[in-house]
Amino acid sequence: MHAFAQGRGQPLLLVSGLGGSGVFWQNIAATLERSFRVVSFDQRGIGASTRGSADCSIDELARDCVAVLDAAGIERAVVLGHSTGGCIAQSLARQAPQRIDGLILSGGWLKPSRYMAGYFGARRAILATNPEAYAASSVLCAYPPAWIEANWPVFEAALAAAPATAQAQAVMRERIDALLSFDGSAEAAALAMPILVLGARDDMVVPAFLQEELAAALPGCAKTMLDSGGHLFPVSRPDAFTATVADWISRLG
Repeated sequence: MHAFAQGRGQPLLLVSGLGGSGVFWQNIAATLERSFRVVSFDQRGIGASTRGSADCSIDELARDCVAVLDAAGIERAVVLGHSTGGCIAQSLARQAPQRIDGLILSGGWLKPSRYMAGYFGARRAILATNPEAYAASSVLCAYPPAWIEANWPVFEAALAAAPATAQAQAVMRERIDALLSFDGSAEAAALAMPILVLGARDDMVVPAFLQEELAAALPGCAKTMLDSGGHLFPVSRPDAFTATVADWISRLG
């Protein structure tokens, strides 16, 4: 596992989504490190982390989080998971609640839905025949159109990084299968740590109604819904995102 640590203070583990790369958090971590010891990492088979031989399930990816915390010498941390990272964070909270001071589920969901099965099923089919179209769809659905127009290099970079090799496509397919099979509904009520559900109302990947469903299943959790930003609102709304995260953690005591 290739991991990154920066800053000082309360430990904060960042878990990225379907793309699985620690680079997703680069700019966000640069802000959060002013207040926290921020740890991020490339998930198995992504970036500089090897794939290994274990099955790529949400539970296995959660166990990888424990390994990262152990390697960093961190006993307890606030865990922030975005999108698929929110599924991983829920599994981590179920498997090792004693390691978690607080849980932030950003752009997350609770259980399979027809909408997400349709969306990710279509993306999985596109991946097999046209990797560049797969990469394009990830950007076009993840941000507000005006933001994409104003930040066009993000679109171009996604095309350049499209999963063109058979190995890269296999890793993405198994990750899509993992997120579609995740169901946290049976354990949600037992998660007793402080939890924040953080989302955006114009999210087209994980729509707001799925994030509302997640919040309703978690007893006593806090909820903040940004008015805009799309699915990747940590990138498109970094100031609002980092301010919300830092403020919520500061209230944990």
